Amino acid sequence: MARWEEVVRADPGFAASVQEVFDRYKHKTIATLRRDGSPRISGIEADFKDGELTFGSMPRATKARDLQRDGRFALHSASVDPPEDDPNGWVGDAKIAGRATEIGTVEERGFHLFRADIDEVVRVEVVGNRLRIRLWRPKGGLQEWFRD
Repeated sequence: MARWEEVVRADPGFAASVQEVFDRYKHKTIATLRRDGSPRISGIEADFKDGELTFGSMPRATKARDLQRDGRFALHSASVDPPEDDPNGWVGDAKIAGRATEIGTVEERGFHLFRADIDEVVRVEVVGNRLRIRLWRPKGGLQEWFRD
């Protein structure tokens, strides 16, 4: 697993592209695991700061309890429709998966705060008239492929 700063160090251009997509809109979605192992999806805000990716939650929120029990998560940027007159104008989206670790306590901050340890980062976008998919993993580095 890696911290965000390792993604930046490994491929600054790729990391900047991912962060730009995440920072474009305030709200993202996060998938966590319920007690029975089934998926749960929730709205969330995330922040890239000082080489870390963090996200928070209101006290005792269900997603926070999910992450405390099993830190596995998948975070997805906002995904918006392309302009109607330019289907190739889609800005794309980004996804980050890994494990969340709670930092500090709710009593200290008034909310839950989690740091992301990253297993993979994906950036999807349109280049020309093709879909470009880039995948970064700590051990495999950056891979890229296209779909027509």
